[in-house]
Amino acid sequence: MDDDIDELVEMIQSARRAVVFTGAGISTECGIPDFRSPGGFWTKYKPIEFNAYLASEETRLEAWRRYFTIYDAVSHAVPGRGHKVIARLYHAGKVSHIITQNIDDLHRASGVPAEAIIELHGNGSYAKCLNCGERYELDWARARIESDNRPPYCLLCAGIVKTATISFGQAMPDGEMAEARAATFDADLFLALGSSLQVFPAASFPVMAKSNRARLVIVNREPTGLDALADLVIAGELGDVLSSVADQLWPGERIS
Repeated sequence: MDDDIDELVEMIQSARRAVVFTGAGISTECGIPDFRSPGGFWTKYKPIEFNAYLASEETRLEAWRRYFTIYDAVSHAVPGRGHKVIARLYHAGKVSHIITQNIDDLHRASGVPAEAIIELHGNGSYAKCLNCGERYELDWARARIESDNRPPYCLLCAGIVKTATISFGQAMPDGEMAEARAATFDADLFLALGSSLQVFPAASFPVMAKSNRARLVIVNREPTGLDALADLVIAGELGDVLSSVADQLWPGERIS
């Protein structure tokens, strides 16, 4: 692996506009499980489709109950080594954008400004009205549910309030998808980190990058379906790999 780390460091040093693409693997060391893995949340509970959420108050209550079960278990997570190294790369001018499949808000918590983070699957740290877009905090939503035994509705337009995440069957956000495409086509290095690259259309971005002649690096514990396309594949724990990269890029600067 040492040779692979050396090659990755060289790629980062020579890049002018790197884009980072992150999946669940960057957050597992922070105590946030990969819900799609064997034994994960989605193997125990059938996902609630977006249309079902819209159609029934009872279904919305169940969705909120499940969400708070997850949120209460992971809401105290803090950025891990991978998040911190990526933030350091951003502030060093090497990374232009972070495209993420995660909803845990840990890239922002690590110090990356919101305008550089593209959240393809939304953000689980707050809620919003599906009609007018008004933002609501999760504590407010919980209090409304506990007081009324009904799912929350918007105070401005009476629309349905939902976590600001993309549910199964819900359309991907047009703005974020367009922003991710633009960043990908502008990249000369695309780092796919901690993603199985199985969930589309998000997993199409590494393919776009490679088709536009960017160098593609995949770091993941398990093989992915795009490994054959990559210029470099490193199988390993993401935090370990990025910590080794940081040790070479910034000797003596401890990132933990």
